[in-house]
Amino acid sequence: MNNTRFATAVHIMTLLAKSPQEWLTSEWIAGSINVNPVIVRKEMSVLREAGLIASRQGKEGGSQLAKNEELITISEIYKAVKNTEVLGKKNQNPNPACSVGKEINVHLNTLFEETDQLVVNFLGDKSLREFADQFE
Repeated sequence: MNNTRFATAVHIMTLLAKSPQEWLTSEWIAGSINVNPVIVRKEMSVLREAGLIASRQGKEGGSQLAKNEELITISEIYKAVKNTEVLGKKNQNPNPACSVGKEINVHLNTLFEETDQLVVNFLGDKSLREFADQFE
């Protein structure tokens, strides 16, 4: 697994939390993350759809948090950008004639759902403010 979406989203949100009065541009944020601004804009659009950030266009444009960082949980960020299972993908075509193969995905679904819920529960108690406060 080499998915950096969550890390990128948390980085974006932390930068916005550290500069609550400023409208940060995707170019400036991309410089901090050291990625192409297109990647930042893609993640920001997902965060905007989730109601976590607000953006405006134009010369004075940029993005800010849509609500106070104390009210945003890390689990909200995780759920906004999550696109793969924590444990990876299931095998798409197990052998239906095999006693394990014919039922493996049913049992994996349960395992994956339970694991994902553990992650959400763990992250749910942590606010963006708590995370951002670790940085000078």
